[in-house]
Amino acid sequence: MLMNRARAFIFDLNGTMIDDMTFHVKAWYHILNEDLGASLSVEQVKIQMYGKNTEVLERIFGKDHFTLEEAEKISLEKERRYQEAFRPYLKLIEGLPDFLEAASKKRIPMALGSAAIPINIDFVLDNLGLRHYFSAIVSADDVIHSKPDPETYLKAASRLGKSPGDCLVFEDAPKGVESAERAGMQSVVLTTMHAKEEFRQYSHIVAFIKDYRDPYLQQLL
Repeated sequence: MLMNRARAFIFDLNGTMIDDMTFHVKAWYHILNEDLGASLSVEQVKIQMYGKNTEVLERIFGKDHFTLEEAEKISLEKERRYQEAFRPYLKLIEGLPDFLEAASKKRIPMALGSAAIPINIDFVLDNLGLRHYFSAIVSADDVIHSKPDPETYLKAASRLGKSPGDCLVFEDAPKGVESAERAGMQSVVLTTMHAKEEFRQYSHIVAFIKDYRDPYLQQLL
């Protein structure tokens, strides 16, 4: 059941604001297999794609397999390839421009809470002219513990000056929904990358939507 009315919105980025996850999968797939010899299937790559890039590498190759400098170099190369491939398709998910504008006019504070590194957040916000909508931004560099830990969303709420229970999270991934739930926040789930059945263990989901044209969203404003 939805709270009386959310006092703040917190958005994940990849797969939630932009439909780009297949581009991340491809970039990781080629880096991990062709450059690093991991021999993973596409599905195995998808399973590992959460949290910080350095954590992805650690889960696959083990702790201390790469130095921090090596891991960061791999991370930046992965993002370079992702941005190069996705740039021609960069746009917000259908209905989101109008939803952001409507929320802004209603003076609903909004934050971005993402496991993306700053260069990817800047890539989206600055190329699409969205930065003015967000009073707070939490990136991978701002947290010690990545999703599904609640730190990202708790920090976003704190920077907005709102209690967790007043915040509604927009997410696309099970680990992100778990992060929100552990932070004491309800979620709206975008089914861009994961099917509804993959979220059955979570109880704080108020709606599943294909995009931001869904009529349900009007009651949030």
